[in-house]
Amino acid sequence: MPLTASDTVSCTVVLADEQATEALGWAIAGQVRASGEGLTVFLEGNLGMGKTTLSRGLLRGLGHNGSVKSPTYTLVEPYEHLTPAAYHFDLYRLGDPEELEYMGIRDYFLGHNVCLIEWAERGQGVLPEPDLIVRLEPHGRGRVAHLNGGSPRGRGVVQAIGAGHVV
Repeated sequence: MPLTASDTVSCTVVLADEQATEALGWAIAGQVRASGEGLTVFLEGNLGMGKTTLSRGLLRGLGHNGSVKSPTYTLVEPYEHLTPAAYHFDLYRLGDPEELEYMGIRDYFLGHNVCLIEWAERGQGVLPEPDLIVRLEPHGRGRVAHLNGGSPRGRGVVQAIGAGHVV
């Protein structure tokens, strides 16, 4: 069932630079750690808007110390050493949403995993509903992030960030 405006909680965060974008990712990770639950996040925005930068901050906030690259050619980059386990998807090159079924996409969304999905619209009809949608847009010399939480977990993240307690 599609979400209606009354089902969501929203906030907007101005991101002056790359460090601020990573910090937002860290803040989301802090909420994941505090809840002890996973989170499905759709990352929206044109090329170069900072989706991978935000993912890097979130993954580092969960404890990843290595590099973070966009899995444009592999579709998914696993971070199973983290607690909770995290999976970073980039569906930009996906030809057909049904291809996701062949890779066992539904298994990634079981349990308490964190799933970060760039270009989620390309998996429409196969992907589950997100807990959180982060849409990144240009804003002056930086970016602005529009956060929309549609599940109880997502709404909790947005409320905490919107209240200014974590950024």
